[in-house]
Amino acid sequence: MESVQAIKQRFGIIGNTPSLNRAIEKAIQVAPTDISVLVTGESGVGKESIPKIIHQLSHRKHNKYIAVNCGAIPEGTIDSELFYHEKGAFTGATQTRSGYFEVADGGTIFLDEVGELPLTTQVRLLRVLENGEFIKVGSSKVQKTDVRIVAATNVNMFEAIEKEKFREDLYYRLSTVDIHLPPLRERQDDIHLLFRKFASDFALKYKMPTVKLTDNAIQVLLKHRWSGNIRQLRNIAEQVSVLEQNRIISADTLRGYLPKSGTNLPAVIKTSKSESDFSSEREILYKVLFDMKSDLNDLKKLTMELMKSGNVKDVEKDHENLIQKIYGDNEEEETDFEETQENTEVLSIPEHSSKHDDVINIQDKYHFAEEIEEEETLSLHDKELELIKKSLERHSGKRKLAAAELGISERTLYRKIKQYNL
Repeated sequence: MESVQAIKQRFGIIGNTPSLNRAIEKAIQVAPTDISVLVTGESGVGKESIPKIIHQLSHRKHNKYIAVNCGAIPEGTIDSELFYHEKGAFTGATQTRSGYFEVADGGTIFLDEVGELPLTTQVRLLRVLENGEFIKVGSSKVQKTDVRIVAATNVNMFEAIEKEKFREDLYYRLSTVDIHLPPLRERQDDIHLLFRKFASDFALKYKMPTVKLTDNAIQVLLKHRWSGNIRQLRNIAEQVSVLEQNRIISADTLRGYLPKSGTNLPAVIKTSKSESDFSSEREILYKVLFDMKSDLNDLKKLTMELMKSGNVKDVEKDHENLIQKIYGDNEEEETDFEETQENTEVLSIPEHSSKHDDVINIQDKYHFAEEIEEEETLSLHDKELELIKKSLERHSGKRKLAAAELGISERTLYRKIKQYNL
């Protein structure tokens, strides 16, 4: 078995980061087997090197190695490209065409950007992985193929599975062994080394002296975030080598080639939204109305308890949390429940009153309020449902956090979830 350093020299891999060495070690160990491998990592980290290592160290090295960019093939033709098609299978299919799985029989096929595959193609690929069988487009005959599959993606597969864009069973079938390549910003010791290698290669290619960085320019190079990873670093090295007449590159000169945003300096980044952070004023208004409705319901509950029991102290003791939620801790804002009970009795209009006109006025106002409340309830029903859904989505279904954002108890939220069949 070849050493990691020998593999690096053989395939032109630059760097000594432990995570990079571990990825190469896993590729060396898994190469002699036929296990499916999934290579993960950000775009531009060099994922295409791992399948080459696996193929060259396997018993399939004398057979074909085919790399397929799944994201570059149109969805309507990807099945025929991978599994080939019969003549007349679809419009434009004037002859039978062999696909990649037939051509690579006995060898290795590298599926780059496998996360971009359509769901229908994922079903066909799963069958190939399970028993090596596939069917041509436009045919009913089952055919066999012996192919080692190595896939790569920069997509967060768990998010894609959750959004139903990628099949969970296919993911676990592909990722029998998962090899992760670290981003360039996590390889601080390799950044300047890679830049020097690229600068030397471009100097030889364009027949000009090699560019060199000053100490300050090296610091600028190390502090940059490199969102495009090795591909972006190589691009910057090529631009500097071609465009700069002065072969000693200062920090200011190098900054001119780097994007404005993209530093690897430590910073405090707000990754989560505030509980009161809404995307529009309309949502804020709905939130206020929703809170008001919740408070009105709580007040109705307290009033009903007072009317049934008539004992203020017992009601205050049993509903201490509810009272504190409505009126808070401020003593100036606290309400005397005896006074509330008196107000309740005042609202209880006797059947026979000497002030008949006053009774009519009070009843009219009361019925007017009932009509407003009914209209508000009908208009807020859908908005309440919408707010609960959005809050649950923001907190990934965590009811405790969603209830805190909505200003209601977790038990109340659970009851509303069952009510709306969420």
